[in-house]
Amino acid sequence: MEFSNSCELLLELRKKDLLKNRPKYWWPNVGTFEVVMGAILTQNTKWDNVEKALNNWKSENKEWRLEEVATFEPSFLAEIIKPAGFYNQKAKRLIALSRNILRDFGDFENFKENVSREWLLAQKGIGFETADSILCYACFRDTMVMDAYTKRLLKKKGYEFESYDDMKDWFERGVEENWDRVAEFYENDLNLCYARFHGKIVEFMKHG
Repeated sequence: MEFSNSCELLLELRKKDLLKNRPKYWWPNVGTFEVVMGAILTQNTKWDNVEKALNNWKSENKEWRLEEVATFEPSFLAEIIKPAGFYNQKAKRLIALSRNILRDFGDFENFKENVSREWLLAQKGIGFETADSILCYACFRDTMVMDAYTKRLLKKKGYEFESYDDMKDWFERGVEENWDRVAEFYENDLNLCYARFHGKIVEFMKHG
């Protein structure tokens, strides 16, 4: 698989039908607070473990709701999310984040509409990848997520970048400069393109 820009990589990955039977935006339950939970729980662990943690609550027919998480005791949440590892630390950070969202935005819908990357990065435990995952999959923002799979794929092909944002800029520039070539596949929705592009990379590196 050869490519000289991110658009060519996207088109190569698209030939492989990697997201068959996956949700439209790849990440499960996009646009919900569950995405925020998942983005933090997936730090330093496998997604299978995250799903176990999320399902511990959902198995009782409960949704993950911002207002509820904000009221949890850390020990109570830690027990629920135990399969995701680092559960005491993640519980404290999720509760603090939930309270800060309510304090600064009032509710989740307003958060989705108005949160900035800078605000997210100022929260304890949120780095670039987690912030972009929340923006892309919870808030439907036009932003590409960079993760370890992405870095590994590019490194194998001789591409290395000095920083996370340099790599992100390379991806987004390649798509935007060639948008006429890919727009029809993604219903003229740039975020749908970025969401599925990230998903294709993950699935390719895990199973390709």
